[in-house]
Amino acid sequence: MYDFAAMGAWLEFAVRWTHVITAIAWIGSSFYFIALDLGLHRDRNLASGADGEEWQVHGGGFYHIQKYLIAPDKMPDDLVWFKWEAYSTWLTGFALLILVYYLGAEFYLIDPAVMDLAVWQAVAISAGSLVLGWLAYDWLCKSRFGNDNTRLMLALYVILVGIAYFYTHVFSGRAALLHLGAFTATIMSANVFFTIMPNQRIVVADLKAGRVPDAKYGKIAKQRSTHNNYLTLPVIFMMLSNHYPLAFATEWNWVIASLVFLMGVTIRHYFNSVHARKGNPTWTWAVTAVLFILVMWLSTAPMFRAEEPEEATGAALRFAEAEGFDEVHDIVLGRCSMCHAAEPAWEGLLWAPKGVRLETEGQIARAAREIYLQAGVSHGMPPANLSFIEPDERAKIVAWYEGAS
Repeated sequence: MYDFAAMGAWLEFAVRWTHVITAIAWIGSSFYFIALDLGLHRDRNLASGADGEEWQVHGGGFYHIQKYLIAPDKMPDDLVWFKWEAYSTWLTGFALLILVYYLGAEFYLIDPAVMDLAVWQAVAISAGSLVLGWLAYDWLCKSRFGNDNTRLMLALYVILVGIAYFYTHVFSGRAALLHLGAFTATIMSANVFFTIMPNQRIVVADLKAGRVPDAKYGKIAKQRSTHNNYLTLPVIFMMLSNHYPLAFATEWNWVIASLVFLMGVTIRHYFNSVHARKGNPTWTWAVTAVLFILVMWLSTAPMFRAEEPEEATGAALRFAEAEGFDEVHDIVLGRCSMCHAAEPAWEGLLWAPKGVRLETEGQIARAAREIYLQAGVSHGMPPANLSFIEPDERAKIVAWYEGAS
């Protein structure tokens, strides 16, 4: 069982590592091409018939880049497609969602104080919301309502605010903000898979067949790419939020998330304007600062977490009834709960690290795997062994967990 738990933790680490790598590749290429497109010189009558061009220098060499509004006269044989970055990011992100939030639903996904769900119910709501979110967004874009880009963006923001409110009233605070990021990232990845890439394939097929491609396909792809551009920064915030209880474990977490989406717009508007040589709108940074100050102020509201059941329930009951639990309970209370508490006694801590509380039998039983990995198998907790946990106490944690598994 030791091997299974340790390998599970390493598998999660490997998937997370891969997810970060692919996300860097996708976001990097996305930001680069947005900046490139906005920065093209379109006031030059190019002999090639290209829509615009730009000269760049990097890595000791010079690059001469041209963009064709539809396509060049002759389709090159070695055309490079940028798509796998987006697909890999979503696939690894969903795999991580399964490993952390579905398989660990009772600890990370479900908060009985918010909504007492069975594991299958929570997982169904999670997966179903991602699918329904994309379908609703895609329908809105394709409808007559979506013909006005400004109106469409405002509607998208209203939807995201509504989803933020929904998630925070169904899942734990940590899972709610993570799911809001997954909801948004699903829309972004689906834009690439279901809209942008198919439209580009239609254009390429028309060119190879000698037909003149319809410009509408490029227009539609550009609309979806613009949405992705403005949604990227908020998604990154949501993915990082699980490390900061001040973001996810407060009463106004859904409002904080809503303001973060506005900050994503103000920041991207600045860079997009500069890249397009349309001025230097520094006022956007002032607006961003005001929004962030408002976020910090909202985060000081009381932590939004009603009292959990003191007794263990569900799968955690097995660990609460296992041999050695009484000793482990006393060890955790003596070595861990001064920090992992509703009101931490450790000087300088204002909230439980990562929002994890270890004060009752139910809380300790629910966190069995994390206690085992962090304080039993490894010496990750307590940090620098500040509470002086003894080797034999770590051994008791290991024996308790492995005996119950």
